[in-house]
Amino acid sequence: MASRDLAPGLDHGPDGAPRCWWATSAADYTEYHDAEWGYPVGDDARLFEKLCLEGFQSGLSWLTILRRRPGFRAAFHGFDIEKVARMDGSDVDRLLQDRGIIRHRGKIEATLQNARAALEIIDEHGSLAGYVWRFEPSPEDRPRRIDHDTLLSLTQTPASRALARDLKDRGFRFVGPTTAYAFMQAMGLVNDHLEGCSIRPAVTAARDDFEVPT
Repeated sequence: MASRDLAPGLDHGPDGAPRCWWATSAADYTEYHDAEWGYPVGDDARLFEKLCLEGFQSGLSWLTILRRRPGFRAAFHGFDIEKVARMDGSDVDRLLQDRGIIRHRGKIEATLQNARAALEIIDEHGSLAGYVWRFEPSPEDRPRRIDHDTLLSLTQTPASRALARDLKDRGFRFVGPTTAYAFMQAMGLVNDHLEGCSIRPAVTAARDDFEVPT
């Protein structure tokens, strides 16, 4: 529960600094919130990883996926897109026995298919990052203030629907508009740290310094 001296949606972290409410429920969340969530990413492997892990999260909590992320990285060659694209049915059968990941045939097969689709995007746009950042919403399409009520209502947006639709047209699986928006939040296409969160200024500065891939 948020502290009474903080705005709704904020809570004191272990160091006493205010953070988004979800970041204080587990140490794994706090670390992820402070060091990763919302910082702009231009690395293809990390972008591909997040797209795939969002698919694996379907029906589960992000904490479950986050704690198994080392296992996913080992299973999928660090999400090297070319290496994942070369994986085949025998790899799927092997990974169905891997306790380090979520053993769901459809999601494993989707990861291989998504890698092949990502290679086609790279051929067309030069990088996955150059493609993804085309969907960054303009400031006028964003809420003027990110507070608790606003964030709870932002499960999908016109930009996330456009991204999900285009990814699906290109052959991606397990990427809907809500998944796409969670991806955009995590990879820094939007800054959804709440107003008053101690990490929001650092994320804002990182975006100001970030050179958008083309």
